[in-house]
Amino acid sequence: MIILFWFFAVLAVSSALLTVTRKNPVASAIWLIATFFCLAAIYTLLGAFFIGIIQILVYAGAIMILFIFVIMLLNLGNDYEPDIRGHVWKVVAGGTSLVIAALLARAFSGELPAPLGHVAGPASLAAQTADRGTVGVIAIPLYTDYMVPLQFTAVLLLAAVVGAVVLAKRKV
Repeated sequence: MIILFWFFAVLAVSSALLTVTRKNPVASAIWLIATFFCLAAIYTLLGAFFIGIIQILVYAGAIMILFIFVIMLLNLGNDYEPDIRGHVWKVVAGGTSLVIAALLARAFSGELPAPLGHVAGPASLAAQTADRGTVGVIAIPLYTDYMVPLQFTAVLLLAAVVGAVVLAKRKV
């Protein structure tokens, strides 16, 4: 069991590194799918079967179909035109990096709500699962304590798709 965990952990880290080092966006997306499958295998080995299946259905399925659709819509695989971005994008990227760093500092410095309560562990998880069911243990904190980050992620994905469509329509 531990050998399988380390195998999938090394494979997940390796495929994640290959995701960010590939020049071809389609190859990056394929390596990201491999990372998602490795994470699903790790969740399954840890006994979180529901999260493992959701990892495959939602991320490796729906989200990656969305990514591949946007890549195909933007036609990122060719080198026909030079890069039209100027120095403004570097400033935007730097500002975004600062905001992400500030959010991560806030997340790791403050006290975050514990989804299973103050006492976490296998016994607490088993009690919560017996009380609410597997889906309830995940869904109730997701839609109560973590509602704002969930909605923020949905709006961010929507903005990315709208931006991709706007960029693709500009070329037509």
